[in-house]
Amino acid sequence: MATDAPVLHVTGRILVGPDEVRDQMWVVDGRISWSAPQATENVETVQGFVLPGLVDAHCHVGLEAHGGVDKETTEQHALSERHAGALLLRDAGSPVDTHWIDDREDLPRIIRAGRHIARTKRYIRNFAHEIEPEDLVAYVRQEARRGDGWVKLVGDWIDRDRGDLSPCWPREALRAAIDAAHEEGARVTAHCFGEESLLDFAAAGTDCIEHATGLQPDSIDLFAQQGISIVPTLVNIENFPKFAEAGEAKFPSYGAHMRDLYARRFDTVAAAHEAGVPIWVGTDAGGQLPHGLAAAEVAELTRAGMTNLEAISAATWGAREWLGRPGLDEGESADFVVYQADPRDDVGVLADPRHIVLRGRQVRS
Repeated sequence: MATDAPVLHVTGRILVGPDEVRDQMWVVDGRISWSAPQATENVETVQGFVLPGLVDAHCHVGLEAHGGVDKETTEQHALSERHAGALLLRDAGSPVDTHWIDDREDLPRIIRAGRHIARTKRYIRNFAHEIEPEDLVAYVRQEARRGDGWVKLVGDWIDRDRGDLSPCWPREALRAAIDAAHEEGARVTAHCFGEESLLDFAAAGTDCIEHATGLQPDSIDLFAQQGISIVPTLVNIENFPKFAEAGEAKFPSYGAHMRDLYARRFDTVAAAHEAGVPIWVGTDAGGQLPHGLAAAEVAELTRAGMTNLEAISAATWGAREWLGRPGLDEGESADFVVYQADPRDDVGVLADPRHIVLRGRQVRS
C-alpha cells in the first residue's frame, strides 16, 4: 500500500457499525486510525456521513452478454463499481482472469468465484464450463483453487424437453461437489431461479444461493435453519418479464413461471427476511446489467421490507463480515465512502457519493 498519501482527517458522523457512530477518524499511511497522528503536516479534511466501502456481492467483472471481454472493458467494469462507491466485489463467475486487478491500487478489491460451472447446454453460451454430473467434483475442485474462497454453480435453467425451469444436477452429485468445495476451503453458491433446485442445494449443504426467487415456506425454513444466505439481485429480477416474453411463445409454462416469480419477488424476500435468512446486496452486473448498481439494490431491499439500517448493513458492515473482510477497523486499509446526508434516513443518498477513499487515497471528490 502506498505510504505517500496525505493524512486525512475525517469528521462528521462515521458509521462504524449499525450501533456505533464516531465523530472523527484519521487515515495515516493509507490505514485507519482512531487516534490523531503526532505529525499534522499535509493534512486534508473530509467531512460527511461515512460508511465502509459498499459491497456488490454478485457481479461479473470481465463478462458481458456475449461472454468474456478485453482488459480495457474489464477495467471499465471495475471503475464503474468504484465510481458508485462499491469497493469490495464478489465476482460470481467470469470466464476471464482478472487477477491483474489485484495489482491496481485504484481499483476495487475482488473476491472471485472462478468460472461458472453449468450443465451441458443448460446455460448462457460462452459463460460457463459446461459439463456432466460425473465431472462436477473435479471442476469444483479446479475452480475452488482458482478462486478466492468461492465456487459458483448453475443450479437450474430452462429444460427444453420440460418447457420450464428444471434442476441441473442430481442431488447426490451436488452433495459430493459441495463436500469437495468445503474440503478445498471454499464456499459454494448457485444460480437458482426456480423452486426445486433450492431443496436440492439445501440438502447438499450449500452456503449461499443467488436470486432465490423460488423460495417457498419449506425451503425458507431450511435456509433459516442452516444459515444459507441469499443474494436476491432484485435489480436484475426486473428483467423477468422480458425473459418471459422472449420464451413464452415456445415455452408457455416457462413464461408463466417467470412472471409468477417476478410478481411475488418482494413477498419472497420479505418472508425470507422475517424467517431470519441472511440477505446480502448483489446486482448481477456484467451479464445483462451495467456495473455500479449497489445503491439501487439497497433501495430494492427496502421495498421488500428491510429497514434502511438492515439494507445498508447488507451492503456494508454485515456483508463485509460475511465475506471475511474488514470494515472501519483500526489499522485496516482505509476504504470508505462519504455522503452529504445520512443514508439511514434516506437510502437514496447512497447513489450520490461525495467522496470515495480507496486504500487511503481519495479517488473521487
